[in-house]
Amino acid sequence: MTPVTLAQLHQAAFAPERGWAPDEFKTLCGSPHVSLFERQNGFALARTLAGETELLTLAVDPRYRRRGIADALLKTWLQSAQAEMAFLEVAADNEGARALYAKHGFVISGRRKGYYKRPGATNVDALLMQSELTHGQRVESPA
Repeated sequence: MTPVTLAQLHQAAFAPERGWAPDEFKTLCGSPHVSLFERQNGFALARTLAGETELLTLAVDPRYRRRGIADALLKTWLQSAQAEMAFLEVAADNEGARALYAKHGFVISGRRKGYYKRPGATNVDALLMQSELTHGQRVESPA
C-alpha cells in the first residue's frame, strides 16, 4: 500500500478522529525496526526493538470489519515479531478491539486517563495492554 492509501484507510477506520497523514506513514514505513503488515482492506504497523514489539496502529476498512482481517493481521504481527514482549494501546470504549486483543493473550497493564480526544464528547482513557511472547509467538498459559 502507498502512504496515500494507508492514510485513506486509516482515516476511514478512525473517523471522525484525525487519521494519520501520508507523510506520517511515509516516515514510519521508512524507519528502521518498523514493519507494515497488509491484508486486503486492512493493515497494521508495528515497531520492534530491544526485545519488545509495539503495535503502532491497526486499521480495517469499516465496511469489512468482523471478517477476520484484524485477527489475521495480529497473528502475522505476533508470529513475525522477534521479541519477548508485545505492547499496544486501545481506547477503553473500543470493546471489539479489546476482546480481540484479549483473545490473543493481551492483558491490561496500565491506563492513560483522558488520552483520546473525542469530538464533542468526553475524552476516553487509553488502556495499555501487553502479552508475553516466545520466539515470535504468544506464551501459552499452563493448563
